[in-house]
Amino acid sequence: MIKRQKTAISKCILHKVGNKFNTTKNLFSEKEIDFDEQSYQLMLNYLLRPFGSVVESYRFNHHSNIALNEIYSYATQLFANETEFVDISKHIVNHLFEQSNSAQIKTGDVLICLFNDIEYQEMMVSAVGIFKIENKSDFFQTYLENKSYDIITQKGIPTIKVDKGCLILNTSDTEGNIVLSVDHNNYDAQYWIKHFLNIKYPDDHNQHTKNYIELCKDFSDEILKPSFGLQEKSTFLAKTVDFFKEHEVINIENFKDDIFEDEQRKTLFQDYKKDFETRENIVIRNQFDVSEMVLKKHKKQLKTEINLDTNIQIKLDVDAPDASAEYLERGYDDVKKMHFYKVFFNQEG
Repeated sequence: MIKRQKTAISKCILHKVGNKFNTTKNLFSEKEIDFDEQSYQLMLNYLLRPFGSVVESYRFNHHSNIALNEIYSYATQLFANETEFVDISKHIVNHLFEQSNSAQIKTGDVLICLFNDIEYQEMMVSAVGIFKIENKSDFFQTYLENKSYDIITQKGIPTIKVDKGCLILNTSDTEGNIVLSVDHNNYDAQYWIKHFLNIKYPDDHNQHTKNYIELCKDFSDEILKPSFGLQEKSTFLAKTVDFFKEHEVINIENFKDDIFEDEQRKTLFQDYKKDFETRENIVIRNQFDVSEMVLKKHKKQLKTEINLDTNIQIKLDVDAPDASAEYLERGYDDVKKMHFYKVFFNQEG
């Protein structure tokens, strides 16, 4: 998560990237963009706005030597010497072009920028920004001709959000440079994150929190829902969120003792955890600090609705773990030969 109140663009250039599978080629600029004041402010906000809400960061990755990671190498060169900015920006676009390993990968405009004074965790840092614009929108352009106004349709870049972008911050921790990334056209997640940037999540409390919430979400979908029903799934997710909110440090054994009332469900969870770790190629820590920002973000993605085939939906509050057990009863009506839910309440909202 960054703040951009004092941020400035020191250099920016625009190239076009093709796709080797549909014979389109790269097209390069030879000079940096010379902004007027209005377009400068619009561009600055357009490029950096998505990163104001980014919680999780990445680090560069390489199977043998991090210095051989192309984007890491180019960013390091730019931080050391900005005079080669134009040439290095072309190398970045060529590297992006080489990752177009299918005709599905879209061509587009590529903006490469250098930023000064980005605030990150109370530090002011410089950054390299790489942005790919894949989609353009139609807009009407008015013009005056022979004392009358007319309209033509043109295509341009929408200023709402970038399609793909990354910020490589000129600061690091024990695992390397901090990288932030966004991808709003996530049609091929491997293309941007793995092949072009070659980045991975760091081994920190943000990632531990994210891994554990995803474990609990998948367990609720794949084990609890088919075996015990939607009510138990929703109750489990609400209890999980409540446990994370009440504990600064998560201990897995304490979590299981608090959440599950019988040994059967504890065993199901433990067995699923092992399968999840193998499938996702990760290790769930037995104890870790909670990231409140990650919890807040991923809590919104937890689905606790009960959708019935009678066109009725019951929505349970993920922040109220006891409500389902206290005020919702599930049963079966022998006369109608149908299942039912009984809901208790004092007032209608």
